[in-house]
Amino acid sequence: MVAQTRSLSPSTEPRAAAAAFVAVVVFAGAWALLHVGFYTRSQIIDTPVYQRYGNAIARGQVPYRDFSVEYPPGALPMFALPGLAEPGHDQNVTVGFRHGFETLMWLCGAAALLAMAVALSSLGAGQRHVWGAVAFAALAPLALGSVVLSRFDLWPAALVAGALAALVAGWLRLGSGLLGLSIAVKLFPAMLVPLALAYVWRREGRREALVCAGVLAAVLVIVFAPFVALSPGGVWHSLSVQLTRPLQIESLGSALLIAAHHVWGYGITMETSHGSQNLAGGAPQALAVAQTVLQAAALLAVWVAFATGPPTRAALVRASAAALVVFVALGKVLSPQFLIWLIPIVPLVRGRRGLWASGLLAIALVLTQLWFPFRYWDLATHFDPTTSWLVLGRDLVLLALASVLAIPWGADNEHTI
Repeated sequence: MVAQTRSLSPSTEPRAAAAAFVAVVVFAGAWALLHVGFYTRSQIIDTPVYQRYGNAIARGQVPYRDFSVEYPPGALPMFALPGLAEPGHDQNVTVGFRHGFETLMWLCGAAALLAMAVALSSLGAGQRHVWGAVAFAALAPLALGSVVLSRFDLWPAALVAGALAALVAGWLRLGSGLLGLSIAVKLFPAMLVPLALAYVWRREGRREALVCAGVLAAVLVIVFAPFVALSPGGVWHSLSVQLTRPLQIESLGSALLIAAHHVWGYGITMETSHGSQNLAGGAPQALAVAQTVLQAAALLAVWVAFATGPPTRAALVRASAAALVVFVALGKVLSPQFLIWLIPIVPLVRGRRGLWASGLLAIALVLTQLWFPFRYWDLATHFDPTTSWLVLGRDLVLLALASVLAIPWGADNEHTI
């Protein structure tokens, strides 16, 4: 068990609160800019799918039993609430649904900024770190582009930020519950469970870790149980579809195969399945397996390194950022919206490592916007050379970001233990 040796400076909390308030205002301005100019061109949106779900729920149909849903049950409120506001009668996005959905996403983004402020305050971050981190997150949508408007990923991202903020603030059971809820929305936060439980165990002991694990599991059961009871096959189908996806065209493995196609004339074939464009054939299948194995090994290394190192708050933040980036960079699926998950977490990392990490994430965001959505179909249908190299560049930057966060190169600088 680890004891705290230094309390936070009395000026830390007001400083973080002021930064959060300003960041929310800046975020509102950035959100408004996403609706004008070149941000509005050639958009590729998922909101028609969400509206279809919302329409069905508004008609009284039960998700998973009466219609298929490709996301876990925790995502349903983001579809149902705008759907109740304006159900619509076709596959097109109505104005009311779009406005309702975007309002929910803006609120999630603002909540993530507030969670960042709580985390930074608990970390005892200096003024430059506090203001720099929240400013980065507030302006990041302009770097990534319009994808943030039409994906629900700000919802799980806000929950993950809230869970991490609660854990570093000492609200261990609340943090565990929020982490469980985030997993019920989208599965990726499960990568943080070993880190969270190891952190609680080493700071507060086995009993508290077991309690936190129980809280996390209870939240998952509460969210999943009604739908599993009504349609176990439907819920399993929604999960299995995500877990069995092929090598998506934007992943690192696909980017390397497309590069080989341009340099050496290697033959590749695109096919559409699982709601995305993927590479088909023996080599892509083998690469998908290899990436999954490498991803699992890298995640295990991050978990073990944290579990055997000092269980400080700063170490938990860095390890959490590393685990998320490893999961994204080495996954066999790498959609542009996955970068949303990283925006509220990576800037929390302190010191020179944090500056390098935030800089690399900024580059990855911009590189993504240079081709998505404007040149996506050039990549998917024609393997456009310019777009192909941009995708490969983005994927390699993410790999470098994972290395910066995961590889030990100096102790995490934190004043409390």
